[in-house]
Amino acid sequence: MHAPEAFYDLLMLLLIAVGAAAVFLRLRMPAVLGYLVVGLAAGPSAFALVQDIGTIRSLTELGVVLLLFTIGLEMSLPALARIRGALLGLGGAEVLIASVVTYFAARAMGIEVPGAVVLGGVVAMSSTAMVTKQLTDQLELGQHHGRSALGVLLFQDLAVVPFLVIVSGLANPGESTIPVALGIALLKGALALAAILLAGRFLLRPALSGVAALQSRELFTLTALGVALGSAWLTASLGLSPALGAFVAGIMLGESPYRHTIEAEIRPFRDVLLALFFVSIGMLLDLSILPVAWPWILLLFGALVVFKFALVFTLCRLARMPLEAGARTALVLAHGGEFGFALLTIALDGDLLPPDYGQAVLAALLLSMAVAPLALRFNQTIVHWFLPPPTAGDTESVPGPGTDSDSEILLVGFGRVGQQVARLLDDAGLDWNAIDLDPVRVQNARASGAAVTYGDGTHLSLLEAAGLHRARALALTLDDPEAAIRTIHQVRTAQPDLPILVRAPDDGHLNELLDAGATEVIPETLEASLMVASHLMFLLGQSTDGVMGRVRAVRHDRYDMLRALFPGSEDADPERLEMRAVTLPGHAGAVGKSIGALGLDALGVQVATLTRAGTRTDAPDNATTIATGDVLVITGTPAALDQAEAHLVHR
Repeated sequence: MHAPEAFYDLLMLLLIAVGAAAVFLRLRMPAVLGYLVVGLAAGPSAFALVQDIGTIRSLTELGVVLLLFTIGLEMSLPALARIRGALLGLGGAEVLIASVVTYFAARAMGIEVPGAVVLGGVVAMSSTAMVTKQLTDQLELGQHHGRSALGVLLFQDLAVVPFLVIVSGLANPGESTIPVALGIALLKGALALAAILLAGRFLLRPALSGVAALQSRELFTLTALGVALGSAWLTASLGLSPALGAFVAGIMLGESPYRHTIEAEIRPFRDVLLALFFVSIGMLLDLSILPVAWPWILLLFGALVVFKFALVFTLCRLARMPLEAGARTALVLAHGGEFGFALLTIALDGDLLPPDYGQAVLAALLLSMAVAPLALRFNQTIVHWFLPPPTAGDTESVPGPGTDSDSEILLVGFGRVGQQVARLLDDAGLDWNAIDLDPVRVQNARASGAAVTYGDGTHLSLLEAAGLHRARALALTLDDPEAAIRTIHQVRTAQPDLPILVRAPDDGHLNELLDAGATEVIPETLEASLMVASHLMFLLGQSTDGVMGRVRAVRHDRYDMLRALFPGSEDADPERLEMRAVTLPGHAGAVGKSIGALGLDALGVQVATLTRAGTRTDAPDNATTIATGDVLVITGTPAALDQAEAHLVHR
């Protein structure tokens, strides 16, 4: 028995990709660059580590599908309308001008019409997978250049359909005329998109509500994957891009309360498959042509990068985009894309381009994609090398398409406490976003316009999808202290400096929550005591400053004054702080000694009050000497109090 070849190939690629990504990240370089290098080394023209390339490529296409699905989740139809200028204006102009200019340049070089058309489509495309992943990781997709680049990329993805129809028609001229085939493709596309939009509105949302009500995480994950892959299959079966169907399905669910949970569940699958996708891109190149064709490859690479940068930058300036934003948009789009490889493959299979030409173009495309991760990673630094310091208009940073506004507070839990906190934040004019695991509550809240999404807020992936990196504070209003402690530990690994406020039913887990990293813990029972006492003091005529000073002092001392209680008949918690009154007879060992000399601190016991001749002293000084008949009120756990009492009373 031995592992199948496809399984062995996949295992080898994953192991090598992990090592390469670790090395490149250690060098502070994008992991995508490591994946491309792994593909070059593992490809058939290098070490030939992979035998079943077809299976690997089929698997990696799912990564692009899931990427476009999650991008769609970050958007909505209104958000898509907000970037229509970049989508239709910049995107349409870039595709049209790039393809036309490249066509005439290729014809001037003696390339036949079919090959020139192919090259026009190849040059017009950029890598949606690479740009969106890198800008998302860098939190730049919502900035001016990120939104503009996304609009251009989406139009390029839409333009792939007519390009594929035209190239396929040129490769197989006997099947049908290109205009007829193009018309049929556009009609299929319209029908597919309409079907996905209708299904999303009337079928998918109610279905997801039913799945969410069962509160089964694995069932929700399977459902989310089924939606993404089902939409991709529908468009693929009609001869369209599967990624296009997944993107539209994501848009349809982007307005639902489940989008953050779906994104969190899909992300692990997406990231793994995308890594393999970039590895498969690197495997396409035939390294044997490099010694002969390298001058032409470098020339084509330079022409591609310079031409696309100049074109996009010029279009951005014509659209009155700020100088820095226009330069950064041009820089992140100045490379080839994965759909360019698809067009080249069809052209080479149909003999529309000589093989040597095709390999040279392929090498130039791959070289541009190898350089692109560095340009994406350092796009702002590179632009600042050549441009003056940005003005206020250049540094605009507003929410990206379909994302929530940069909420100042992220609430986890939208029960009674969470809703009351949200109302007070609204009254103060502060933005907030909430997560709750009750689908009925989420639906009711969203019906009123509240920014509440469905999901388990104790998972870091969901918090990140909900905007943890943008929040100024996190408030945990859960009634489960153990879940709150786990959540705090996770959040602290990602956001060490984020203020975290935690609601606790009582003071039982106060120290654990603080040790986990909570900035503030608000025990309900102790706060209720403070409120009752402060109102009583107000009613009795004490000054506002005096009352509020006492309240602030108690909070500053982490409620130490209130945490210890005199136990009742039903109190039996061995870890709970208790209070105990100890009367010291004349023969007591503590008589004649100072409080500091008693060694109570070593037992974990504190002296709360000392009463002598009817006069009580709160928190007596350590230098105070104990006298016969003194009554000490000491605080600590029951076991510690037993030891302390024996130590105080016995000779």
